[in-house]
Amino acid sequence: MNKTIEITYKTKHTKVGDIPKDWSLDKLRKNAIVLFSNVDKHIKENEIPVSLCNYQDVYYHDYITSSITFSAGSAKESEFYKFQLHKGDVIITKDSEDRKDIAVPAYVIEEIPNLICGYHLAILRPNEAHLDGVFLSFLLQSHNINHYFQKLANGVTRFGLTTDSIKNALIPIPPLLEQEKIAEILSTWDLAISITYNLINELKFRNKGLVIKLLTGKKRLKGFSGDWEELRAGKIFQSYTDKSHNGKLEVLSATQERGVIPRSMNNIDIKFNRGALGNYKKVEIGDYVISLRSFQGGIEYSEYEGIVSPAYTVLKEILPISKTFFKVYFKTDSFISRLNTIIYGIRDGKQINYKDFSTLRLPYPPIEEQTAISKVLEQLDKEVKLYQRKLETLKEQKKGLMQKLLTGEIRVKINNE
Repeated sequence: MNKTIEITYKTKHTKVGDIPKDWSLDKLRKNAIVLFSNVDKHIKENEIPVSLCNYQDVYYHDYITSSITFSAGSAKESEFYKFQLHKGDVIITKDSEDRKDIAVPAYVIEEIPNLICGYHLAILRPNEAHLDGVFLSFLLQSHNINHYFQKLANGVTRFGLTTDSIKNALIPIPPLLEQEKIAEILSTWDLAISITYNLINELKFRNKGLVIKLLTGKKRLKGFSGDWEELRAGKIFQSYTDKSHNGKLEVLSATQERGVIPRSMNNIDIKFNRGALGNYKKVEIGDYVISLRSFQGGIEYSEYEGIVSPAYTVLKEILPISKTFFKVYFKTDSFISRLNTIIYGIRDGKQINYKDFSTLRLPYPPIEEQTAISKVLEQLDKEVKLYQRKLETLKEQKKGLMQKLLTGEIRVKINNE
């Protein structure tokens, strides 16, 4: 692919940034039909049954395909023919509570029968003689153009694009063959991203089944046999309170997705009284924390040293354990299901009581088997993280290449193909 690109320095300054001199800057309405849908989610008996492409379908997908589960809807006959989606259409979000979510695009990659564009969305139907739909979709994802559309949106607490603002929006337009080549190059990154994303999901699905078998003893590793002990949680873990820190350590929070982490790493702004930090409980690396509210996590593992609110319960092991074994076990559906039988509601959440937790019976394999299982679990996790890093790398590569291709900083060769 590197053979198809070359650098150019001949540019002109425009409202949407610097672009090559041989690119035109034109209004969108001269190159595409713009339609605002008014089809809502209500189903009416006297209307045509349809599949409805909604805001979420566009926001969370770069491509609209038949694999998406669309909601059922209905449309008047006039709406059916006017707002029916076709292969090659680009759909964008036209309303949002956040300006950053304005003009998020999705490309309709195939013909899907009876698929109608829903409310809060706009259809951009390119004139194929002047504008390539895939190119337009990538263009709307680029920093310069996306930021330009954000500035066009009106509102204070809710933002929206008017029909005129979209129709009169200026977009850079390379020669059609160059558009198609740019779209082809960037599509290869989308394909690689999609393949890697699907592989991660397949690995997670495979791993989930294997993990359950390993943690319940249904699958035994080579060299191990015999029955496992089943002990009450209170025989394995004790509630532990250590306040010998003088409030000098970092404050931690329990999260469902990331375990116990520093509050500085949490995107949620949690207020706390710094004068009361001396009463907080110390957490060491390898401790488990019972979250005050079940929706905040349940039983979470800490890879950090710090302090937590007195409302949390800190757990330390009494018997020798593999940290990883119980870290993963506490996240299994079967354990969470049993945990839900002992928690009780208080106002807006549920409280997990250590006394009740201590009565739960937990598997306790020999420490050698726990360790062996943990090594397998760590390898499975390592494999997923490897592909997750690859996915992030691909996304960053695409982002950087988009910026250069869609501003003309890098030009594609089309003469010698």
